[in-house]
Amino acid sequence: MTTQSEVRTMSTKTPTTKSGATTRGATAPVASPQRAPRTKPYRVKLGSWWWALPALVLMLIVIYATTIAGGFFAFTNWSGLGPFDFVGLQNFVKIFQTPELIGSLWNTLILAFGFLVFTNIFGLLFALALNRSLKSRYVLRTLIFMPVVVSPIAVSYIWKFIFDYNGPLNQAMTAVGLPKQNWLASPTLAIWCVLIVMVWQNIGFVMVIYLAGLATVPIEMEEAAALDGASTFKRFRYVVLPQIQPSVAIATTLTLIQGLRVFDQVVALTGGGPAGATQTLALEVYQTAFTYQQFGFGAALALILSLLILVFSLAQQYATRDRSLKEA
Repeated sequence: MTTQSEVRTMSTKTPTTKSGATTRGATAPVASPQRAPRTKPYRVKLGSWWWALPALVLMLIVIYATTIAGGFFAFTNWSGLGPFDFVGLQNFVKIFQTPELIGSLWNTLILAFGFLVFTNIFGLLFALALNRSLKSRYVLRTLIFMPVVVSPIAVSYIWKFIFDYNGPLNQAMTAVGLPKQNWLASPTLAIWCVLIVMVWQNIGFVMVIYLAGLATVPIEMEEAAALDGASTFKRFRYVVLPQIQPSVAIATTLTLIQGLRVFDQVVALTGGGPAGATQTLALEVYQTAFTYQQFGFGAALALILSLLILVFSLAQQYATRDRSLKEA
């Protein structure tokens, strides 16, 4: 039978000395666990925001203040200098009662949606062609992207020389037995010439967006679909396209906004002619405010253009949203 003193002795550890002898009655010190040093969470103090104040003030003045001021002057008859009077909705009523402005609206919509469709189709086709297979794909990508870095005005003047009545395009058509065309002087052909220049310059930009999306598609999924007997179109429709849905949304949004505010190509190629066949809302805003000195009326046109961009952008975002996330 074990007594209480023996239990106390058994529970006590007897450390040994260097010579091997034990020291009775002494317990070995137990090392306490070391606590990890507490890292102070990173917090941005309110006093450290001073370095961002210059950029914030500049953004408020250049972007928001000017936008609010433009919306304010849209309801006035200000000429840009001197006093002004409030006219209410008179500027907006005048816009929808002027046939030339309605024609400018239709031209803007034609260029915007044509630019949206053709730029994304050709950009996606080039991205698919130059994604993995060709050895010279890096050189071809660079060549296709080069027009993007050139000024739109410079590109438009080069194409204006090409579209000239005695320019290279008509000379090539004459060489193959086709009649010459007044490309930029024809009300029917001029708007399509502007659209061609817009699409040609921006294909490379859209191609890069789609290449970034295609890089995220696992090649194993495409190979598995090919082994299951899926055709090229079905692999693209059911495997590739759902994976690049974010790239489609980004590319279509950017091209839609750029198409609605087209200005440089129209000014350089046709100046809005012939007979207003290529007149756009952005060009109308510029001419009304700075040429005819009707700043209030030009601000109303700019407000309508901004609302168009906002409405169509929201509708496009809703149409190209990622439905898989919503279902999940």
